[in-house]
Amino acid sequence: MAGVIEPDDIDWSRYMRDSEPAAKVKPASLYAELVREHFTRRDKPAGMLLPWAKTHGDVALRPGEVSAWAGINGHGKSIMLGQVVLGLMAQQQRCCIASFEMKPVLTLARMCRQSSGGNAPSVEFIGRFHGWTDGRLWLYDQQGQVDPLRMLAVLRYCHETLRMQHVVIDSLMKCVRGEDDYNGQKDFIDALTSIARDTGMHIHIVHHSKKREDESRAPGKFDLKGSGSISDQVDNVFIVWRNKKKQFDAQAGIEVDPDQPDALLVCEKQRNGEWEGRFALWYHAPSQQFVAGSNARPLEFVV
Repeated sequence: MAGVIEPDDIDWSRYMRDSEPAAKVKPASLYAELVREHFTRRDKPAGMLLPWAKTHGDVALRPGEVSAWAGINGHGKSIMLGQVVLGLMAQQQRCCIASFEMKPVLTLARMCRQSSGGNAPSVEFIGRFHGWTDGRLWLYDQQGQVDPLRMLAVLRYCHETLRMQHVVIDSLMKCVRGEDDYNGQKDFIDALTSIARDTGMHIHIVHHSKKREDESRAPGKFDLKGSGSISDQVDNVFIVWRNKKKQFDAQAGIEVDPDQPDALLVCEKQRNGEWEGRFALWYHAPSQQFVAGSNARPLEFVV
């Protein structure tokens, strides 16, 4: 079964300390092998892959980085990120989801549905799915507002005790109270980047884009709510955008072009990669998966 981290079961004071300073001066020659690897692997980004094959040559989730997953409210950020986590688990990564907007049972039910490829997984598959999550998935069980220092302690606990490789925080607004608390947002993101760098974990933070009347185009990194420093501080910015016009036209019985994508995943920033751009995706409603083509089948994760 996926592990559940209960906030009242752990002495968090042990993990509330600041990260140790990482000021270490080293000779350049010490990095020679790493530089050689950098150039020999330029055809394939170093790090974990996103679930869609079309992304593999361009985007990777590297250790020690922070990725912001942003988009307009209701455009599927959390759904898509849940699928990304399934892809990481399929690569033997240890992942933790801290969703302050959804109970663990609902998070797991959605991921189980995504894994099954349909909207009604069998009892047998549910058991197989939860067996597959062993050693791969944990959830932090707290909903509502969380103190930012507690969240940082959770991250240190995930590293020191659970040897976590990826942690999802959903969302920034639940960790920093007030959309206009720019200093609080800056300090929290700065702390995330320090912990990621010091521990090697990849931290995923969900954030909202500003509300807009026209949702017909994908927002950019400058459309994130709150402090403009958020996109500056993180290593990667991914924008999730749903083609709402196509969705609403289809619901109204208006003919739509099936080759027109249902969604875009936009890589707006990749500090340690050389590619930025967008990937077209289609939504498979029964499984709640995003797939690579209009006729593509849902991806398989559980083995």
